[in-house]
Amino acid sequence: MARSEPKVKNTIVFVDGQSLYRSAKDAFGYFYPNYDIKLLSENICKRQVWALKDIYFYTGVPDPQDNAFWHKFWSKKLSYMGRLGIKIFSRSLRYHNEDFTCPSCKKKYTSLVGHEKGVDVRIALDVIRLAHEKQYDVAIILSQDQDLSEVADEVRRISHEQNRWIKISSSFPISPTKKDNRGINKTDWLTIDRKLYDSCIDPNDYR
Repeated sequence: MARSEPKVKNTIVFVDGQSLYRSAKDAFGYFYPNYDIKLLSENICKRQVWALKDIYFYTGVPDPQDNAFWHKFWSKKLSYMGRLGIKIFSRSLRYHNEDFTCPSCKKKYTSLVGHEKGVDVRIALDVIRLAHEKQYDVAIILSQDQDLSEVADEVRRISHEQNRWIKISSSFPISPTKKDNRGINKTDWLTIDRKLYDSCIDPNDYR
């Protein structure tokens, strides 16, 4: 039996904060996370005529002893987002040394690089859990992490088991100069052009 498409499509947006920042940096040249994620989520849903229900935001945050500047930045930004009702999941960044070679001078350098641990797993768990709980009709993941393509398969299985219409999409910045303009495999792609992104810049500068 065909699954009936709901007239009102309740939508939850799941945001990988660092992935969105890196993608906007590559597409538009912004060098810090300057997005207003509530406004951006609202406008993405408005374009599709979907009803925004909740926003889940995930990011790694450096410990103050590792990087006091960015720890303070994210503490302020996440506090503001929390007051807007956005659900926050943050993890400490884990650091290790990585070697780099200067393209012009060929000299080798070592730099301390931070990496997130567990953010993609938490996104996957929440997308699947909330589908089981029938909390949304549409899931939008703001990420280009191909590891999340398996989540799309699981959501489709839940849709079949519940005999319920569910859509899963990925949304991400694009530009003519950006190398990676692909969304998550097995999802519908909702692209963010510069006009849309620039209309959703946070007026607060937490730096």
